[in-house]
Amino acid sequence: MARLGELERRVMDVLWGSMDAELTVRQVAEELPRYAYTTLMTVLDRLHRKHMVLRTKDGRAHRYRAVASRESYTAELMHEALGAVVDRDAVLVRFAETVSPSEARVLRQALATARADSGAQQGSRPGVAG
Repeated sequence: MARLGELERRVMDVLWGSMDAELTVRQVAEELPRYAYTTLMTVLDRLHRKHMVLRTKDGRAHRYRAVASRESYTAELMHEALGAVVDRDAVLVRFAETVSPSEARVLRQALATARADSGAQQGSRPGVAG
């Protein structure tokens, strides 16, 4: 998974804020006026090579959009971090101890949904008792 530098993250924030649209470098530059157009063009090219953005040709310009949502990217980073430790259970327990009650409810609901989906898939396979 590609790690993002500070400017890459700012560019991705602009793209993530426009998930339903493809943006030109100029449109990204309008959102990040402190940076030179050529700098942003270089960053978008780098993000394209990292497979973080899709690039399509539009006349003489290119249009860019994020490959995945901010939430998907963040979840992948969390999964990668878990893969880098020996005791995943300890990390998960420590994480659970730090979440707010509302975050804990979201996690419990997501786990229940995942279990239900997993059970439905197993039950639908031939030769698997449900």
